[in-house]
Amino acid sequence: MTRPLCLAFAVLALATNHCAAQAPAQKAGAPPNIIIILADDLGWGDLGCYGHPSMRTPHLDRMAREGMRFTDFYSTACVCTPSRAALLTGRYPIRSGMCHDKYRVLRNNSAGGLPAGEVTLAAMLKGRGYATGCIGKWHLGHLTQYLPTRHGFDHYFGLPYSNDMNPAPDAPKGRAKFFEENNAYWRTPLIQGDKVLEEQPDQAQLTRRYTEEAVRFIHKHKQEPFFLYLAHTFPHVPLFASNTFRGKSPAGIYGDVVEELDWSVGQILDVLRREELDQNTLVIFTSDNGPWLIFDQHGGSAGPFREGKGSTWEGGMREPGIFWWPGRIPAGRTQHQVACTMDLFTTCVKLAGGTVPADRVIDGIDIAPLLFSNAVLDRGPFFYYRDQTLYAVRLGPWKIHYLTRSAYGPDQAKVHNPPLLYHLGSDPGEKFDVAAKHPQVLEEAARAVERHRATVRVAPSQLEATIKK
Repeated sequence: MTRPLCLAFAVLALATNHCAAQAPAQKAGAPPNIIIILADDLGWGDLGCYGHPSMRTPHLDRMAREGMRFTDFYSTACVCTPSRAALLTGRYPIRSGMCHDKYRVLRNNSAGGLPAGEVTLAAMLKGRGYATGCIGKWHLGHLTQYLPTRHGFDHYFGLPYSNDMNPAPDAPKGRAKFFEENNAYWRTPLIQGDKVLEEQPDQAQLTRRYTEEAVRFIHKHKQEPFFLYLAHTFPHVPLFASNTFRGKSPAGIYGDVVEELDWSVGQILDVLRREELDQNTLVIFTSDNGPWLIFDQHGGSAGPFREGKGSTWEGGMREPGIFWWPGRIPAGRTQHQVACTMDLFTTCVKLAGGTVPADRVIDGIDIAPLLFSNAVLDRGPFFYYRDQTLYAVRLGPWKIHYLTRSAYGPDQAKVHNPPLLYHLGSDPGEKFDVAAKHPQVLEEAARAVERHRATVRVAPSQLEATIKK
């Protein structure tokens, strides 16, 4: 072979290798990767892009600028366990038994968990050929038969329940222990797969470790479609931040924790950009319920909304909702239509080319038209449950309360007859009852509630039974 010809082949080989190195990790037209990032007890008003004056969240703010920010996005419950069940099944938790009027969430001695008969988003996507990973807080049953690996996830790394649920015997009593930044007081285990990896992990390192695990998962599965459910432990109390963030936020320890979560989101988005997966990955950020206001400065902000975690007032269930998919979701758009965490199930299943189960009621709807074309989408009524009881319903801009109760006070539920009626557009703080002026809205709401209740078969609660010692 002549020298010029050899040089030509060498140049061609180098060019081919360079193109291969620059090629997208997944083929064009492949089903999208899906990442859901869930904060724990984060309030609607806790991010810069939602108006917080001192919380520094540049990565989430950029995510909102490059994607879509919802103003009226809801968790489907006001506390942890039922809200997570609703997100992963697309169903009100009254249908799955993941709620109870007395035992509001699963605890470290609970004998129950998400029933095997429930179909999760992970199981649906796994059936479509996705690699599936759950990292972080689970809170849908800590016994082996209820762990993520039994509900469609190939991989699990995280805490089985809230970080405050197994205090050490020498921990301070009452509220005091929740304000102590002492890891020795807390013993929620860290699980990998279905085995305990550490009995007492350093909670100050959890956000960093979850993030590193998430990045490894993305690298490992970049050649195939993947679903990553990253459910952070924080800002649920007790609050812990790594040394890199501790004492740095003008918003105190709560700000330290939220700013570290923001860093985590930045790490996820950066790896997607570096691996050229961003054009084929839908990333969603939201929270499981509103801020835990009873913990003062260790709790967050619901912004203009009333109450917080534990209540069916807007502050208990209206959450940040940020959707990011460069090239598919128009950048910089604010979405004012109503959507909720149950919609993630239906939307993601359909984006993956699947169909939702036909053998059960699925309450979530496909919100792809909102994400990609800014269409007007009538989702119908949204129902606010507190545990097993329906407290309120939203119809368009109207919210109708049949029962009200403070989040954690000693009071009993107050029945309203006639119901309270608020216009959430002009009165987002739910201060001015206008029921007397709009009886037709109350009548429409009553019909909607009647139709909904006709579809509800109350499942046996999974939260009541405890482990016998």
